[in-house]
Amino acid sequence: MGNRVARDDYEWVYTDQPHADRRKEILAKYPEIKSLMGHDPRLKWIVCMMVAIQFLAFYLVKDLDWKWVLFWTYAFGSCVNHSMTLAIHEISHNAAFGNHKAMRNRWFAIFANLPVGLPYSASFKRYHLDHHRYLGGDGVDVDIPTEFEGWFFCTRLRKFIWIALQPVFYAIRPLCINPKPISQLELINLAVQLSFNAGLYWVWGAKPVVYMLAGSLLGMGLHPISGHFIAEHYMFLKGHETYSYYGSLNLLTFNVGYHNEHHDFPSIPGRRLPLVKKIAAEYYDDLPQYTSWVRVLYDFIMDDDLSPYSRIKRKLKGEVKQE
Repeated sequence: MGNRVARDDYEWVYTDQPHADRRKEILAKYPEIKSLMGHDPRLKWIVCMMVAIQFLAFYLVKDLDWKWVLFWTYAFGSCVNHSMTLAIHEISHNAAFGNHKAMRNRWFAIFANLPVGLPYSASFKRYHLDHHRYLGGDGVDVDIPTEFEGWFFCTRLRKFIWIALQPVFYAIRPLCINPKPISQLELINLAVQLSFNAGLYWVWGAKPVVYMLAGSLLGMGLHPISGHFIAEHYMFLKGHETYSYYGSLNLLTFNVGYHNEHHDFPSIPGRRLPLVKKIAAEYYDDLPQYTSWVRVLYDFIMDDDLSPYSRIKRKLKGEVKQE
């Protein structure tokens, strides 16, 4: 558990990300893929159902013994809340109401944020679109771990701890890498969420609040679904920047595993990404891919060649336009 990872820096490259060129090539060959773009009319109803399910869970756990609160927090609440964060990811791409109703998507994301407990939906949108536009961009893409993370979490035990604390680092990292002025929508998101949390505590007590917050932290930490954090962009094979996962957990995660497809076509909702792969199969079948996020987590911890430094990074050229 004490072996140190040999890598002591990111994988610096001097080429542009591959997704824009592949998108142009695929659209030139398969223009019908444009018909898949646009919002997903079913998304808003699925999100409303998920919110209702968690509200029912809040009511049901309020009278349980603490041991059962903790059990259902990890067994159920963590799955639903992680799935909700990926619904918010979909909404950040305006998949709920379309680009022509952008603000309706922002307000709906704040609503979807309620059972997660952590007020992040407004901030996530601002940083996530930078991640797409400037993938691996030094000082811009906050999906890239900090120098401290790469330096310190360099043994198997420390990598295990780092994965367990992923939500903490995702919260802190933007402040270290690319701090932005707080927007009015972020303040509203904060006020609405804190008011909801306080109201939940006042009506039903501490157990639903613990179920909600612990479910989010556990679900985004050491959890099978959180394997997607590592699987998406960590360089398991030299030179490959983005990886797709085609396993069954896509059913719970709005097809976020179709990650090459998503970065190639971020305006296509997750529900339609399997059609992209089906239509343009020759562009995706031979790319490195995963079938198990649990195996991804295990391999990342146990492989002494992998660490938070195992990311492709690039210096950005020209004008950088951020959200």
